[in-house]
Amino acid sequence: MNGIFFAIVLISFVIAGYRQIVWSGGGDVSPMEALGAAMIDAAAGSVTLAIGLVGVMALFLGLMKVAEQGGLLVIIARAVRPLMVRLFPDVPAEHPAMGAMILNMSANALGLGNAATPFGIRAMQQLDKLNTQKGTATNAMALFLAINTSSVTLLPTGVIALRASAGSVDAAGIVPTTLFATICSTTVAIIVAKLCQRYWPMTPAGGIEIAAEAEPAEVGEIDDSASALGDGLPTETGAAYPLWVSMSVLVGVGALIPLTVVYGREISPWIIPGLMVGLLGFGALREVRVYEAFVEGARDGFDVALRIIPYLVAILVAVGMFRNSGAMDMLVEPLGAVTSLFGLPADALPMALLRPLSGSGAYGILASIIQDPAIGPDSYTGYLVSTFQGSTETTFYVLAVYFGAVQIRRIRHALVAALCADVAGIAGAVFIVSVLYGGS
Repeated sequence: MNGIFFAIVLISFVIAGYRQIVWSGGGDVSPMEALGAAMIDAAAGSVTLAIGLVGVMALFLGLMKVAEQGGLLVIIARAVRPLMVRLFPDVPAEHPAMGAMILNMSANALGLGNAATPFGIRAMQQLDKLNTQKGTATNAMALFLAINTSSVTLLPTGVIALRASAGSVDAAGIVPTTLFATICSTTVAIIVAKLCQRYWPMTPAGGIEIAAEAEPAEVGEIDDSASALGDGLPTETGAAYPLWVSMSVLVGVGALIPLTVVYGREISPWIIPGLMVGLLGFGALREVRVYEAFVEGARDGFDVALRIIPYLVAILVAVGMFRNSGAMDMLVEPLGAVTSLFGLPADALPMALLRPLSGSGAYGILASIIQDPAIGPDSYTGYLVSTFQGSTETTFYVLAVYFGAVQIRRIRHALVAALCADVAGIAGAVFIVSVLYGGS
């Protein structure tokens, strides 16, 4: 991200500088003056955005805390465990790695990205204990990472919160589109990982063996913000439900696809009120002190919203410079002319390109797009970029964090499977948003 951030700023400055040199004096503001004004406006706007995000983020994380304390993650984990055993035949059913992987995927499904990260790193640590060739990713590691970067998402809470703060009248309208896109990406991730593993045989990385008992990096050393929201979450999943329960869950999720396509517009207005009643009701039935749990989660949401201010300032200023210097037009216009033929407009192209590289960068671009009065959160482009954010992952960051935690240097086919999943997620997002909101 350091290189991307500096490159954007430098390119913007060079292009604006060239335009300043050849400027003929037409107009009221010179190119460099416009660039400086855009930087100040973007910095001020990023703080305003973060403050507006505080209340909505607190609401959703409060609801998620009620669900967590009620055991919703464990229920999901037990339901999918029989399926996981078949996906990961090399991992014993009772091994701690299986429980950690299931909890990671369950947290991702609920949009708890920060809470999912500690589980994911713990899963990698446990999978490495089964690894006979240290430094080389096993088939299970590669498949788990590919699924992690494309995880089926039922509730993209962070994106919903951002859309609400940007004035969307249908902030949860991306729930059906995100579900469809992530089912597409996860399916492709599994297929590609399974197909590719035969072409990337297991060999040691550089012939260097790492002691089996070597301790990998601690979670807190990898991502302090992740562990902040992971505290207090369950670490064991317990016994699995019967196979018929898992198959029923799978069929139920699959049935949501046609419902999403046919009734997506009608369902979306019910989602946020339904979540409020449903999650609080679930907590009450599980004898959770719902008010206290909600307040605890809301406090976390307040902290998260304030913590992202420096990242928003950096990215929104860089993006504002890139746009106002003319560099964005130079890059996007030729590519956008091609991608627009397939339903991917030029305004959404930067989001699609940056999402696998930088989560904070993509988040900043999303914020700048949906707050642009000419676009807005409820336009076709607004729905599309919101779905991109909710249905694709920061692939290179996940590779670096998860594999770095266990000193994996030879990643084999993990990157190929993850990038194929990203492409499938983008294609799925374009398709479903075109069907549901193409006329917006």
